[in-house]
Amino acid sequence: MSEHTASYYAATANDDIRHPQLTEDINVDVCVIGGGFTGISSALHLAERGYDVVLLEGERVGWGASGRNGGQICTAYNKSMNTIEKLVGKDGAQAMWDVEVDSKNMIRERVERHNIDCDLRWGYLHAAAKPSHMGWVNDTHEEWERYGYTDTAVYDKQRLEAHLQSKIYHGALWENNAGHLHPLNYALGLARAAKEAGVRIFEDSRVLTLDKGPTVSVKTDKGSVRAKFLVAAGNAYLGNMIPKLYRRVMPVGSFIVATEPLGAERASALIANNDAVSCTNNIVDYYRLSSDGRMLFGGRANYSGYEPSDLFAAVRPRMLNVFPQLADARLHYAWGGNLAITLDRLPHVGSMDGNIFFAHGYSGHGVAHTGICGKLIAQAIAGTAEQFDVMAKIRHQPFPGGPIRTPMLALGMLYYKMRDYLS
Repeated sequence: MSEHTASYYAATANDDIRHPQLTEDINVDVCVIGGGFTGISSALHLAERGYDVVLLEGERVGWGASGRNGGQICTAYNKSMNTIEKLVGKDGAQAMWDVEVDSKNMIRERVERHNIDCDLRWGYLHAAAKPSHMGWVNDTHEEWERYGYTDTAVYDKQRLEAHLQSKIYHGALWENNAGHLHPLNYALGLARAAKEAGVRIFEDSRVLTLDKGPTVSVKTDKGSVRAKFLVAAGNAYLGNMIPKLYRRVMPVGSFIVATEPLGAERASALIANNDAVSCTNNIVDYYRLSSDGRMLFGGRANYSGYEPSDLFAAVRPRMLNVFPQLADARLHYAWGGNLAITLDRLPHVGSMDGNIFFAHGYSGHGVAHTGICGKLIAQAIAGTAEQFDVMAKIRHQPFPGGPIRTPMLALGMLYYKMRDYLS
């Protein structure tokens, strides 16, 4: 029986429900592969529309990036809206902005509607790691205002230090409609809602073969599913099951440590308003406080495919660079996992063969975008694909290099790491 990776999230999960392994042959309307945010969201929305849905998870619900990430709910995309306008036009960019706004509203609505206990908090600081990065802060602030997002503010260094007890930053962009949550508890809560809506969830049911056609057929170790439609929602863990998709995303390792509980006074002194924080470097540090007053600090993105032998030692220096006052704080947890990036750092959403739908490659913005992309997939299957088609309009190129793409990307990111260091 599979277990969640040992992490702070797994240790504080508020639901340990086990779903059965698939041991029969089933015929359904839709088969969803992947028990993370995208898969569960797709399944939930489809079930609410009356579809008969089976969800297959190779490990446990929330086992992958959905249950291991930093919990940051981010605004917009991993590219500027100006860049997106050049790809899809002004109307398309406005549609993608509307999708992004809906993505965060959906989190708020789901938590309230399904009574999901996941420590949801709002407030986000984008901290400028270099003086030159204040240009990005100001440009992004102006860009978001053009799209009607005005619940934001630019902080200079002095104002930022009243909110964040670190001396290394030069200012920040603050926003109110982004934030953080406990991602595993959110995933488990969504799965509970999906099950209540009629979705049949099977864990320890890794898909071994996929046969395309008017009816899609997948086989697991002990069962099979035949479906009119298939949703591929494995993201960084989908593997080479669908080569066209595999070539267009790259798994990237990211690692997090959690300190001991710091006490309410010390914790609130570090981040006064309990905002989520990330920096503006190419190799991003991201961090926040947990509900029990721990510092959860993530970073040290790994593009080589290898996990550091000592995660505590790998991440701790980055945390102390930001918060040297935590030198005496013990680290209780360290864990890692893969997220998926695309070559252009925008989500890869689309369909193939008329009955296979997918969304992946969120490039660090998955907590927000996975949910709305699941909804868009459900709408597309039901025949309403206006917003889905806007996302699918972006043409994603495969990563170059074929079998050596991982070392090539690692070399490329070493260049950006050196740029962070030298600038």
